[in-house]
Order: sequence, then structure tokens, then C-alpha cells
Amino acid sequence: MVHDQIIRVALVEPEIPPNTGNIARLCAATHTPLHIVGVTGFRLDERAVRRAGLDYWPEVILHRHSSLSDLHESLPTTRFLYLTTKADKAYSDWAFCKGDCLVFGRETRGLPETILKANWDRCLTIPILNPKIRSLNLATAVGIVLYEALRQTQAFRTPNH
Repeated sequence: MVHDQIIRVALVEPEIPPNTGNIARLCAATHTPLHIVGVTGFRLDERAVRRAGLDYWPEVILHRHSSLSDLHESLPTTRFLYLTTKADKAYSDWAFCKGDCLVFGRETRGLPETILKANWDRCLTIPILNPKIRSLNLATAVGIVLYEALRQTQAFRTPNH
């Protein structure tokens, strides 16, 4: 598979191991590369993964980056889309393209304000109907947006159909 033709997911400084584990399983199931940016709130070494019983971990296409700048440099032709509760543009109104990278922030704080302001035209949100709920679980949010991006880019179509 040509790397410019696939959707990617990036998690910036994820803090909660079960969220990252669920997202990693989703990425493995869909052949979606997972980029972990910055310091995590947990260990991702082989021993920790084995102890957690993550038998699907060998199927995860995992890339580590020390910073968002490193992520951007490693994917120079990629369009980065930033998911945030602060955006006014719904992910469902966006036209995803092969090669896009979906960037999600940490569970407690989201993405840095400076990143959002600098990329406002590429900031997307998942509409939440109940104003008393401020955000969705990170793994849920990744699943919602990733599957829409894969649907739009026809990732589920087989060559024979």
C-alpha cells in the first residue's frame, strides 16, 4: 500500500492507556498507521505491552515522534486535520482525502491552542447534542472520524467490486 494513499491517526501525548490500546486495535484492524507524538502517560515498550495482553500489538503500524514538528517533518506531503471540541466545522462536512492525518490531543486538555489557531481552517469537531457534555472519549472520537475518513476515501472497497 502506498503511504500517501492511506489515512493516518496521530495522538499527541495520550494519557490514558486503555484509550490508546483501543485506538491501536482500531488502527490495526483498519491497517491505519498510528503516530504517537510526545511523551505518553504510560509505557509502550514490549514488556509493558506483553504484560497488558495486547495480542494485536504486532499488527499496529506504530510510529513515534518527539514533537508535532517531528511528525510534520516525517510526513511532508500530508494534510493534517486537527480534531477539537472548539472548532465550528463538523467532521461530517469535511471532504477527506487519501493521505490525511487525523490529529487528536490529550484526553484532559486537547491540542495546544497555538496549534489550533495556526490551523483553524483544518480544525474539525464532532457535534455533541447535549450541551452538558463537553467531549467524547478519545477512543470513541477517533473511531467516529477514522471510519468516516475511510468511508469517504473508499478504503473498504475491494479491488474486485
